Amino acid sequence: MKRAVLYVCHGSRVVKAREEAIAFIKRCQDKVDADIQEISFLELASPSIQEGFGTCVEKGATHVSVVPLLLLTAVHAKKDIPVEISKCRDAYPHIKVNYGRPIGVHDNMAESVIKKIEEAVPMNSSTAAVLIGRGSTDPDVLRDLDAIADLIYRRTQLSEVKTCYLTGASPSFTETLEYLTHTEKNVIFIPYLLFTGLLMKGIKKEIRRTKNDHIFLGNYLGYDPLVEVAFLERVNESLWTKGDLYAANHD
Repeated sequence: MKRAVLYVCHGSRVVKAREEAIAFIKRCQDKVDADIQEISFLELASPSIQEGFGTCVEKGATHVSVVPLLLLTAVHAKKDIPVEISKCRDAYPHIKVNYGRPIGVHDNMAESVIKKIEEAVPMNSSTAAVLIGRGSTDPDVLRDLDAIADLIYRRTQLSEVKTCYLTGASPSFTETLEYLTHTEKNVIFIPYLLFTGLLMKGIKKEIRRTKNDHIFLGNYLGYDPLVEVAFLERVNESLWTKGDLYAANHD
C-alpha cells in the first residue's frame, strides 16, 4: 500500500501568490508521513487536480488523500473540487480516495488574526477589528467567519470584532468602510485571505481613500506557523481517518 497526499491550492494569476502557496506546502510536506506528495491547483495554474492525481498514480499510489488548502467551506470545497475528484475516480476506479476538510473554524486561525492585529495597532478596548472575508452565498461561510470573529473577541480586550465580505454576502466591505469613514475610534481591518493578489490591492486602495488616520489595514493571514499547524491537522485527518469520503457528502 502506498499513501499519497494531493494538495489542492486555489490558484492565482499572480505569480507571488502561487509561489507563496507552493512554499507553504513544501514546508508542510516535511511533517507529513506519506509515501507520495504532490501539489495541484483548482484554477488559474497548473498542474490541475486531475494531472496531480495522475502523477500520484504513476508513482504507485494505492490511496490518495485530496486535501484542499482553503480557509472556509464554500462552493470550491463542496462542489468544484468534488467534481474533479469524481473525474479522477472514474479514470482510476481501483484507487482509494479520501477528501480532506478545509481549515474551517480553528483556534489557531483566531490566534493568527490576533497576531496580525497586535502587529498593527494597540490591542485594547479602544480598538475594534473587522475581518474581511472573500465572500460567498453559502451560509456556512458566514457562520464560520462569525465563529472565528467570536473566538477573537473572547480572547482579547477589543471593543468588538465584526465581519464583512468582498463579494456575495453582506455586510459588504464597501458598505462597512463607508459606515466607518468618519470614525474616531481605531478600527483595524484584517483580510481573512491566505495569499496576496488583486484583492489585497483593491482593499488597500479603498482604505487609503478614506483618509482617516483611525482606520488601519493589517496584513493578510499568509502562511504563518499557526496556519501551518491547523492545515497539518486537516492533512493528517484525511490520511488516517476511516469511513465515508467527505466528497461523497457534497456532490
